[in-house]
Amino acid sequence: MVIQPAKTERPRHFVFVLLPNFSMLSFACAIEAFRIANRMAERELYSWTLAAEGGETVQCSSGITYQVDQDLEETNRDDTVLLCGGIGVQESSTKRLLNWIRREARRGVTLGGLCTAAYTLAKAGLLDGKKATIHWENQDSFLEEFQEVDLTKSVFVIDGNRITTAGGTSSIDLMLKIIAQDHGEDLASLTADQLIYSSIRTDQDTQRLSIPTRIGVRHPKLSAVIRKMEQNIEEPISPSVLAQEVAMSTRQLERLFRRYLNRSPKRYYMEIRLSKARNLLMQTDMSVINVALACGFASPSHFSKCYRAHYNTTPYRERGTQTTR
Repeated sequence: MVIQPAKTERPRHFVFVLLPNFSMLSFACAIEAFRIANRMAERELYSWTLAAEGGETVQCSSGITYQVDQDLEETNRDDTVLLCGGIGVQESSTKRLLNWIRREARRGVTLGGLCTAAYTLAKAGLLDGKKATIHWENQDSFLEEFQEVDLTKSVFVIDGNRITTAGGTSSIDLMLKIIAQDHGEDLASLTADQLIYSSIRTDQDTQRLSIPTRIGVRHPKLSAVIRKMEQNIEEPISPSVLAQEVAMSTRQLERLFRRYLNRSPKRYYMEIRLSKARNLLMQTDMSVINVALACGFASPSHFSKCYRAHYNTTPYRERGTQTTR
């Protein structure tokens, strides 16, 4: 089946702005979806330009260097600008880049961020009062820094003329949504088939696996307790209260965790809190004291002791390694 849109339609143009250390997967998924849509329609429905600060080359996170088409130049008002983020997005969000996207926003251009580039949009103040998403690993730090943004856990979000994705293959889901809106579900389905993409996600789907899938255990009460732990990091809930909320005794809860996860509820809770602390240390400029408080530790000394026991390094030394990541 070949989709043949009206010949009078002009290609919809996208400007992909590649940030240093951007995710190649997220970028490639977007480009390939458009390329295949063009092929299935037997005409150019979508066109694109690659841009980067400096207008020459930019390296992705896997070390491959891309030659871009242009510097940060003024776009057409009907273009869609998609920033492609990845590792170290804070350093990649330069003053010049932020000023450029603010100017484009004032001109009414649609702006989006793939993977971690939602950070750049938020840093420029362009997501205030908007719904958005970002890769799950960056959610903790994003929430701490940008409280004006309505952050979701969706695979992608379209809120007016702002677009964000969670990264990875979520670019495919976003592009299939755009293709369906522009040219119909048939073309989107044909494109998905060509990509061997059999399960198209919507903006209602969350980016992380369910708790039972993640832990490899399908036990409703265990899942409920873990969900409660993940939702209460800054003010941890005692095991006795957690047990009461799922109609179990503390001893029964202890046995449940030992049986399925080979650790106590207290130990598992501590690991969740320390994982969030590590994300905040690596991705924000929050002080170690504020990180400790955000993760439910009453004192920096207790936080440091627990962190060293789990990661074999101190929070201060961990903070010092972030520039090499």
